Amino acid sequence: WKDDIKIDHDAVQGYVAGEIDPQPGAHSGRNWGAFDIQKEVIDFCPTRCVKYEGGKLSINTEEWTRCMHCINVMPRALDIGDDRGCSMLVGAKAPILDGAQMGSLLVPFIKVEEPYDEIEEVAVTIWDWWMEEGKNRERLGELIKRQGFPRLLEVTEIEPVPQHVLEPGQTPYIFWKEDEVPGGWDRDITEFREIHQR
Repeated sequence: WKDDIKIDHDAVQGYVAGEIDPQPGAHSGRNWGAFDIQKEVIDFCPTRCVKYEGGKLSINTEEWTRCMHCINVMPRALDIGDDRGCSMLVGAKAPILDGAQMGSLLVPFIKVEEPYDEIEEVAVTIWDWWMEEGKNRERLGELIKRQGFPRLLEVTEIEPVPQHVLEPGQTPYIFWKEDEVPGGWDRDITEFREIHQR
């Protein structure tokens, strides 16, 4: 979903007061003590975007990474937004030696509504590219690895976004083309080194 998380403040108070069991009763059967929203929800937020002040829970959804911990602990108080869809990942595989590998994120968000034309368009484009370019017994993930993720973006006509980066601080999927760089590739290396000292 894309919009803000929904908060039921009455239910939040129910959790804090001990009227509603946290984590849908998953820890029932033992006395775990009173529910501590600070210790069990706020302190576990990886981006520190959840706050509980003056008896009110607030979430900075711009910083929220959707790790889902707060929703899992307090499902009656928190719910996902209304602008819902799906993410499309491609190229997952489970080779014997390397183990299971998750697909690469191609479409961060797409609406899931009948007649599903947008989803079908992406899937058919990928299918056609794989049929044209794929080698015998080559999976989509292997084709993407061989030709590169930027080639898949060109084929599907999807604009590069930050979510396409494989790992922060590592080589990204997206590379500049010569016509996108002011001055192209032919630049004075001495001038470049003056700006970028080693």
